Amino acid sequence: MRPHLKMSGPSYRINETYVKVGKEWKYLYRAVNSMVCTIEFMLSAKRDVPAAKRFFKKLMSADHRRLPFTISTDKHASYPEAFTTSVKEQILPFDCKLRRQKYLNNIIEQDHRAIRRRWRAMQCFRSFRTAERALEGVEALHMMGKGQVKRLDGRDAAGQAKLVGSLFGVAA
Repeated sequence: MRPHLKMSGPSYRINETYVKVGKEWKYLYRAVNSMVCTIEFMLSAKRDVPAAKRFFKKLMSADHRRLPFTISTDKHASYPEAFTTSVKEQILPFDCKLRRQKYLNNIIEQDHRAIRRRWRAMQCFRSFRTAERALEGVEALHMMGKGQVKRLDGRDAAGQAKLVGSLFGVAA
């Protein structure tokens, strides 16, 4: 579905939420722009510097994003170190700024609610792989509902069904 997404803006908000997989809690990293369009997401077993670096690398490999001017995060300790090493390794642009402020990420915190509502209805994932695949589908549907797909309105259910049918070869 990624080739069909609209381009994102240059101001990113990054945050993570937790998801229960089996009997353990895993972390769902998510990035949205200032207009609440999802840019990238990643499920991780840990919430540490290597996981944040992996997410920055995955974020910068997305085709539907512009180069970021600012990246806003919460005040978790892993982000500054991951950010500086990603700039040094030229994963992130050298003129990108990291903003660590508490209330700038309220946009993404509210966007987590829709994702959490869906997985709460599913109760619990049994394995990490199952959780990854199911969350990819949930995020894809959430992107379509927000109107992020090119030439498709977020309220156009018939157009969304046609897109899903063309992508997966199933009757939606």
